[in-house]
Amino acid sequence: MKNSNKLRIIPLGGLHEIGKNMTVIEYRDDIIIVDCGMTFPEDEMLGIDVVIPDVTYLVENKNKIRGLVLTHGHEDHIGAIPYIMKKLDMEIYGTPLTIGLLENKFKEHNLSKKCLNVVHAGDTVKLGKMEVEWIRVNHSIPDSTALAIKTPLGYVYHSGDFKIDLTPISGKPIDLARIADIGKKGVIAMVGESTNVLREGYTMSESKVGETFNRLFMQLMDSRIIIATFASNVHRVQQIINSAEKYNRKVVLSGRSMLNVTETARRLGQLKVKKDTFVDIRDMNKYDDSELCLITTGSQGEPMSALTRIAYNEHRKIKLTPNDAIILSANPIPGNEKDVTKVINKLLESGAEVIYETLSEIHVSGHACQEELKLLLELVNPKYFIPAHGEIRHQMKHAEIAEQMGVKHDNIYIMENGNCLEIGEDGANLVADVPSGNILVDGLGIGDVGNIVLRDRQHLAEDGLVIVVISVTNTGEVISGPDIISRGFVYVRESGDLIDDSKKVVKDILNENTRKHLRDWTSLKSEIREGLKSYIFQTTKRNPMILPIIMEI
Repeated sequence: MKNSNKLRIIPLGGLHEIGKNMTVIEYRDDIIIVDCGMTFPEDEMLGIDVVIPDVTYLVENKNKIRGLVLTHGHEDHIGAIPYIMKKLDMEIYGTPLTIGLLENKFKEHNLSKKCLNVVHAGDTVKLGKMEVEWIRVNHSIPDSTALAIKTPLGYVYHSGDFKIDLTPISGKPIDLARIADIGKKGVIAMVGESTNVLREGYTMSESKVGETFNRLFMQLMDSRIIIATFASNVHRVQQIINSAEKYNRKVVLSGRSMLNVTETARRLGQLKVKKDTFVDIRDMNKYDDSELCLITTGSQGEPMSALTRIAYNEHRKIKLTPNDAIILSANPIPGNEKDVTKVINKLLESGAEVIYETLSEIHVSGHACQEELKLLLELVNPKYFIPAHGEIRHQMKHAEIAEQMGVKHDNIYIMENGNCLEIGEDGANLVADVPSGNILVDGLGIGDVGNIVLRDRQHLAEDGLVIVVISVTNTGEVISGPDIISRGFVYVRESGDLIDDSKKVVKDILNENTRKHLRDWTSLKSEIREGLKSYIFQTTKRNPMILPIIMEI
């Protein structure tokens, strides 16, 4: 590789999955990283806070890294950065709001901000033998961009997350003219997001939601309005504020991320708010219901979010009444449907009115549908195409659309995380994979929880724990025990016979061990574990984790 003029595209996250987006662009001795996102744990990942990409390949090649370039500030594109910066030292480039949000994260993680560099749409930065240009696109967060990466073999176009919105809430529409210019100059490869590829037609403009908010505010004149949305959807927050100001309501913010993002966006001029619109949550009782609008996090039913705490009457400041109207202005992310439904049901139990997406046009996507994806492919006209940012069904559908738009079938690569596409003047092919996968973050631990620990947690969650405690002398004589302790298996006080019989099983094993004059505690623990496991399963058809503890006195 060192002496060859080959271009490599290596996804480390975001393929065959939603979230955790990360792509490596490598040419000779230069590496550019595009985005570094996180995702939330699956149900079986008990106790895990977030999931980030495996960056083993980058750690092994850190001397080649010329920079991390960011498309926008959503968590699935920047959320893993504070964790991997403890392994990698590199410059980071992003638009103002993206860097502003990242500064908040760096402060929380006690990281230096010296590596953070602000760029704007239209700017170009030279990184080694490659140049990166940020191109304005529309998305559900301001300052979103695509990336045109100029390499000696041609451009690599990375779409980022985008849609084509000709009437955006703030800023300008997507820069289709510049995208077309890049396409004419020659795009060797395109990495295209596939999130909404299963939806036909076009994505509605964000401005449609503003019309719906105005209508709802008019209908709910006497109610206290509570709206849950993504904190990062600054455009949505702006429209809520616009409606609140139009109908003379004060705005109260709830949720740490909502406060942080709103403060950052306001400081950067991305959020326009009148001087006296915001009211501190501690002062909202000074106003009538008809004078208030609350904006909160928790549209995905997250267990610790503000909306969930409100629904379960656990919020310290906000208590629901039948005069409340709650609007959920977001679609459930795949996998979150049950959590969202639980929260909706709990909100309804309070007697409040709940309005969600199936009842009104209160949410539009920030991702392109099929016709927009076709237009982008036509403008970019890539030689090679890699559908990304989606599950296999999304990637395959996007590949089908790319073929319809003229990309040769053999030039479309449905890749997985860790695959390595090597492109040269004589063609492209997949070469040896690089390390990839999930790194699990649990509290302050990064990567110290693996499959074995998860399996133990699953075992404990499903079957519980039985602890056997025995005290012995150094000659093997039993001083006390066995004592049986149960956690998550049976309630000891109501299962006396089972506990007594379990003790008898252990005593028989101890007596046999004493007769043989054995003092191999490891073997004895194994015998106790297997003997008790067999008895408990025969008696209860359950298989708890059994933990023998032998204390030598």
